[in-house]
Amino acid sequence: MKFSVCLSTGFEGVMYPIPFAGPEDFIEQGKLCERLGYDSVWGNDHVTTQDYVRNLFPDTPPNFYEPLIVLAAIGAVTTKLKLGTALCVLPMRDPVYLAKQVISLDQMSNGRFILAVGLGAYREEFQAWAGSRAAKSRRGDMMDEGLKSLDMLFTEKSASFEGKYYSFKDVEMFPKSRKQPFPLYIGGHNLEALERAARYGQGWLPGWRPLNELAERIVKLKERAAELGRDPAEIEIAPQFSVTIDKTMEAAEKRYMESGLVAHRVSLAYTGRDLSHQVVANLVGSPDVILEKVAKLKSIGIDHCSALMFPANSVSEMNDQIEWFAKDVMAKAS
Repeated sequence: MKFSVCLSTGFEGVMYPIPFAGPEDFIEQGKLCERLGYDSVWGNDHVTTQDYVRNLFPDTPPNFYEPLIVLAAIGAVTTKLKLGTALCVLPMRDPVYLAKQVISLDQMSNGRFILAVGLGAYREEFQAWAGSRAAKSRRGDMMDEGLKSLDMLFTEKSASFEGKYYSFKDVEMFPKSRKQPFPLYIGGHNLEALERAARYGQGWLPGWRPLNELAERIVKLKERAAELGRDPAEIEIAPQFSVTIDKTMEAAEKRYMESGLVAHRVSLAYTGRDLSHQVVANLVGSPDVILEKVAKLKSIGIDHCSALMFPANSVSEMNDQIEWFAKDVMAKAS
């Protein structure tokens, strides 16, 4: 089982107070995670304030950092740590330029970069970015065109595409990535996301779900990948969970329920997740409780607890949680 950490590049106000981390904190957390033996660090992608965050902090806009640039800086001061996006909002990116950026990051980091893409949790953020174009745009269709475009740009000598949203002609995208095929992970938990992961993904990175639902969707994903002629074992199952560790289950649950992450969960209730499961379905508890949860996750086919989110009130508290988890969970998980 792999474990990795989600940085706070786009989580001020969402999970953390404002202000929270700055450039020097990201660099030091990258070094810390490499030293502790985490597989990777991941950057979250937001451009502008979500409606509910603006209501919570009307006078103080959050600081959001572009994840590819932050990850490139961390890559320059680490040697083994992998670098990923969890998630890069594909409908808000031009696929040609994104391909050039992420292949360059792959090359500059000696093949340590993973691009995980998703639809974006908040449509109002897309509407702010797209302006008058938003009413004419379906993000799911943009996602599909973007994935097809990236697949062509990552693999073909000369790529051309003509779609409703994206168009390019005879693009020679070189160099290609050091990692082949390019490590492209697909976010999202619904059936459309499963289809995209089965067709294009080297990994599937959904948010947390109740354990029985995750188990069912893992089976469906592997079945669909096999139908498409792919080896299901080539797709890493890498859901994103949150972590709150404490000496007892009761103390951990109290710490979690008092964190800013709970308001974030409420804001995403429209996705259909039953919030009564949010403690049991995430890595919340004492070290022994979390180890039991990890064993269950492994038993249903999860390969990687990826981009773990550590809610905290300060960077030092977040780092303490990262260290505690590494020592008492990660080091003992088989």
